[in-house]
Amino acid sequence: MLIRENMELLERNYLSPFATLSQNSRGRDRAEAQCDIRPVFQRDRDRILHCKAFRRLKHKTQVFLTPKGDHYRTRLTHTLEVSQNARTVAKALRLNEDLAEAIALGHDLGHTPFGHAGEYMLNEICEDGFKHNEQSVRIVEKLEKSGEGLNLTWEVRDGILNHQTSLMPSTLEGKIVRLSDKIAYINHDIDDAIRAKVLSEEDIPIEYREILGTTTRKRLDTLIHNIVTNSLNKNDICMSREVEEAMRGLRKFMFQNVYRNPRAKGEEERAKALLSRLFQYYAVHIDLLPKWYLGMMEQGEKKERIVCDYIAGMTDQYAIAKFEEYFMPKAWQVN
Repeated sequence: MLIRENMELLERNYLSPFATLSQNSRGRDRAEAQCDIRPVFQRDRDRILHCKAFRRLKHKTQVFLTPKGDHYRTRLTHTLEVSQNARTVAKALRLNEDLAEAIALGHDLGHTPFGHAGEYMLNEICEDGFKHNEQSVRIVEKLEKSGEGLNLTWEVRDGILNHQTSLMPSTLEGKIVRLSDKIAYINHDIDDAIRAKVLSEEDIPIEYREILGTTTRKRLDTLIHNIVTNSLNKNDICMSREVEEAMRGLRKFMFQNVYRNPRAKGEEERAKALLSRLFQYYAVHIDLLPKWYLGMMEQGEKKERIVCDYIAGMTDQYAIAKFEEYFMPKAWQVN
């Protein structure tokens, strides 16, 4: 059967000269036989989609902690919106859509319960610090599949690690995800903030609305079209100066008015205190962790790092349930 080989041939004949071809991947840390149907980046995409860490994203905070409403974004819906943005741009530029999608689906696997509040707390309390992008790579390299990891290609792991603003991926597909992440969260967080009555459309500075658009749909359309138009036939992923500056300004506006807004983030201190108590409890009662976590300690991992891994992997709901189990008094029962 030559299905994979034919798909690789299609990539060579159709994709841009600047695309990352599946057959040219730098490979995996552990050598393994090729799939007879799927090229390597498609296979990575599937592995991420089917892993436990991906499923847990549906119960992890995006911006609003445990919101009462069915339409607020979670870390999972954010990830899917990033993936869709990235696929649209990659397809328009004839870059490797499978690689862009794999990076997008894996970029936030390492996020903690309670969003960035959890990340800040773990970064303060862990001796070696904590960053969600590095934790995402740790998950796919070591923590998934009870310590086996997913054995993803180098290009996917590079894109996951370097998706943040201060970093830069090695592939154009990774650069697409890096921008798609910002485009997604700025716009859907505006939508959620308006739904939560933290913002109104009119609160957004007029200079940004005049450039980017006056609705979420129009802003998404403007930003995605701008990337495609300015990156076409180039060995880079670019935006026009005017649109890029407006996006940066809008991001800064969101930090000032939503991400640090007491109304939207009022429960963060409680969430951080909850996770801190759990960290201290598990550090003393390390035997409560699954056996394969304890096995990593036997391989040389620090106890604090293992506790950090375990707490970071929790959903909001599971963290709350464990806190109640360990620290909340229970009604007296006669057996």
